[in-house]
Amino acid sequence: MLTKNLITATILLVVSGSTQVHAQIIHSPSRKLTLQFQLSQAGEPTYQLRYGRKPVVLPSRLAVLLQDQPGFDKGFTVAKVDSSSHDDTWAPVWGEVKQIRNHYQELAVTVQQAAEQNRRLVLRFRLFDDGLGFRYEFPEQDKLKYFTVSDEQTEFNLPANHKTFWIPGDYDSNEYTYSTTRLSAVNTTPITPIEKRAAPNRVQTPLMLKSDDGLYINIHEAALVNYPAMMLNVNTQTFGLSSQLVPGATGAKAYLQTPEHTPWRTIVVADNAPAILASKLILNLNEPSKIAETGWIQPQKFVGVWWEMHVNKSKWSYSDASNLKLSGTDWASLKPHGRHGANTANVKRYIDFAAKHGLQSVLVEGWNVGWEDWYRNWKEEVFDFVTPYPDFDVEELHRYAAAKNVKLIMHHETSASVTNYERRMGAAYRFMKEHGYDAVKTGYVGLIIPRGEHHDGQWMVNHFNHAAEKMAENRIMVDMHESVRPTGLHRTYPNWLANEAARGNEFNAWGTGNPPEHETILPFTRLMGGPMDYTPGIFQIKLEGWNPAENKGKQVHTTLAKQLALYVTMYSPLQMAADLPEAYEQRLDAFQFIKDVPVDWDDTHILAAEPGDHLTIARKAKGKDEWYLGSITDEQARQQPVQLDFLTPGTRYVATIYADGKRADWEKNPMAYQIRKVTVTSKSALKLQLASGGGAAVSFKPVVR
Repeated sequence: MLTKNLITATILLVVSGSTQVHAQIIHSPSRKLTLQFQLSQAGEPTYQLRYGRKPVVLPSRLAVLLQDQPGFDKGFTVAKVDSSSHDDTWAPVWGEVKQIRNHYQELAVTVQQAAEQNRRLVLRFRLFDDGLGFRYEFPEQDKLKYFTVSDEQTEFNLPANHKTFWIPGDYDSNEYTYSTTRLSAVNTTPITPIEKRAAPNRVQTPLMLKSDDGLYINIHEAALVNYPAMMLNVNTQTFGLSSQLVPGATGAKAYLQTPEHTPWRTIVVADNAPAILASKLILNLNEPSKIAETGWIQPQKFVGVWWEMHVNKSKWSYSDASNLKLSGTDWASLKPHGRHGANTANVKRYIDFAAKHGLQSVLVEGWNVGWEDWYRNWKEEVFDFVTPYPDFDVEELHRYAAAKNVKLIMHHETSASVTNYERRMGAAYRFMKEHGYDAVKTGYVGLIIPRGEHHDGQWMVNHFNHAAEKMAENRIMVDMHESVRPTGLHRTYPNWLANEAARGNEFNAWGTGNPPEHETILPFTRLMGGPMDYTPGIFQIKLEGWNPAENKGKQVHTTLAKQLALYVTMYSPLQMAADLPEAYEQRLDAFQFIKDVPVDWDDTHILAAEPGDHLTIARKAKGKDEWYLGSITDEQARQQPVQLDFLTPGTRYVATIYADGKRADWEKNPMAYQIRKVTVTSKSALKLQLASGGGAAVSFKPVVR
């Protein structure tokens, strides 16, 4: 439902000497939030936001600067004000809930610069009960057709020195552990860069903040299309944040043509942490699905030839040769080193395991030629995405998997040579369809080619979106790794099942690993924009057993029970059972939870949450009266009480509880777990004992009479 009126927002006329400054005020549907827009005396657009009586954002300027012409920053007058309300409900193709309400008040302010400029800009605000979205819109006009953005100066001036959960504003990587400090203490300098060192006070979004007066605030963006990602510069003395767009190879931020608009800048606000995670504001600000028929898009669980390479049991490469050229190399004549993971016999082993346990698919990495010198050489012709190694029989594996009713997931690592990938996309996708692949995991490890571009710049944003669109045309689902962090575009392209775009479980195989608090922060930061392929389900927590010489002292920084809980707390419609089959075969009682847990949901309840400390979520399976619960903690052991009032009243359920063992500890005794069953109803309660770095997973199934 949409209602629209011209100038129905509250308008205040402020008189200061001979200067008249108009202010427009709107309230969210239940009046939790109040937005005020106003021009300064210099004609600068500003806004401020309140939650009840509490300030969320103090008066903050809005500006876009242009290259080789005056910017959209000052000298404006208000030409027109439109306001409207909107309220409807839509159904995602897949997701955490069956229905999403899209309810907001909108304010669109058209501002105009002086006669000599004679240019118009529309500032559009949408105010929900859970936050604010706003963007810049550039209408088609005589004096603005083609233009280059040199900077965007969007401010978020915060009223106090909030607690914040942040990672450095690296233009090429999101794979950092989070720092938890006050705004005044943000400093990226001591942090070892993953790709490029960030400016000392530049951080990434989504940025999670908590105020001393009880507000939880998340700043991010929605619908990132044809524009660079937004980082934030932190003023550690005034607590103001300002946008920092990722530059392109020339130093410019964006090349645009009217009519055009920026992504939405988003501020999610609540007085409790669970409400932040329940927000669907970012999804609501994205466009509906562009895919008319979506029956081929299938959420799924999978195993894969992947973790065994991380734990040094096998390799991606086929040979120890180096300095190879993609064209002209006789791959069949290379001497194999004998540790190639993606060989036909090994892949069949994974297919057999998936078929036996009802998992839909098998990912295979390292199947294609080029892995001998793929890494860190800034080499353009790395992979061709169609030529298998001599020991990988494409036709036989297609036949074998199909006979077992299992799908294979393609892997397209690009080594960040995106020009090479774009040239070969057509052939790569045809190869997939010819051999039964309908899903692909892409990767962009390294520095981007075209050289000088960044993972999070406009050029790469357009590439990621283009790839999702081309795959949709070919009925291919995609899981992108090393991509720009998501901004809700999985609503528009529901074949875009997941991204990595953060520090995943794989880092637990590489030395320092992820601290136990990591998984309690990610839902408040990275996952605000969309699902993450975190690759949970590691059972062999201590890694030395796979390769004692190369894995000495290495381990995953959780308990086994927490790995189970992550299937519920780390939402994704694409979930990997990431460990090796033999690790699961030793603990099939615990593996039963992975077999049972769905990846698509009708309802979600955030039962308890505090970023950096703990998280408990219950979800209802799609089309079934079954519920699944995950509860995790940081390094602090704790007891988590859970009221089961989310269950259907009057129904008795068997609760199967997968919990930390009595002496479990993520570091000293991580693989200790216990399983028990109890009968419960909606009036029951559980007390879950979470070990240090631990968790619990629970399935609730109706009692069979």
